[in-house]
Amino acid sequence: MPRPVYKRILLKLSGEALEKEGQGGIDFAFVGRFCDEIVEVAQLGVSVGLVVGGGNIFRGTQGLDTGIDQPTGDYMGMLATVINALAIQAVLENKGMATRVLTAIEMPPVAEPYIRRRAVRHLEKGRVVIFGAGTGNPFFTTDTAAALRANEIGAEILFKATKVDGIYDADPVKHKDATRYDEVTYTTVLAKNLRVMDATAISMCRESKLPILVFNLTQPGSILRACRGEKIGTMVKGD
Repeated sequence: MPRPVYKRILLKLSGEALEKEGQGGIDFAFVGRFCDEIVEVAQLGVSVGLVVGGGNIFRGTQGLDTGIDQPTGDYMGMLATVINALAIQAVLENKGMATRVLTAIEMPPVAEPYIRRRAVRHLEKGRVVIFGAGTGNPFFTTDTAAALRANEIGAEILFKATKVDGIYDADPVKHKDATRYDEVTYTTVLAKNLRVMDATAISMCRESKLPILVFNLTQPGSILRACRGEKIGTMVKGD
């Protein structure tokens, strides 16, 4: 069996990836399937950090039309990510995987506060570390939080797990002739506004030369295949 090519990864999940199609909330059957993959990868010796969004529960921009100012809406969205983080933690621990949830907003009864050295120590002990509450600041997305945490913990790659099998030159749902990239540079992503992650996250990864792999999480075995270095999805790297 091929061994993993990465020793430490940061997996970014959108909140929408956790929901039942068009229904919101959390699809625990789906969460259970990808948690099986995380356990398998961790058992192969890969350190796994995980950042999860909250769009299946609440997205900060939702409140703008209702009179909620953006900072308040963003904080509400951060709390939604913590709900998702706790759900993933519960499923992983039910499967025998040691985990820790660390949050950028302190809430001691629920999770540990984010401290970089503590996060790294948990990873060194073989625990899956789930980062909640984004960066802890409004106006920043969980994509930016993923890029930030990946750099802080020394991840070798950022996995962006979506419901699409990579990056296309146009929306593949709206444009049937859209072409998928096997590999693309950070600069091209920014220049063509390909929207795989927000510009701040892409720029941060470009500065640190941290590669990003975008792949379809709904395909069984995708996390393991990605960890083995198989050609799946789209790789973002280079100038």
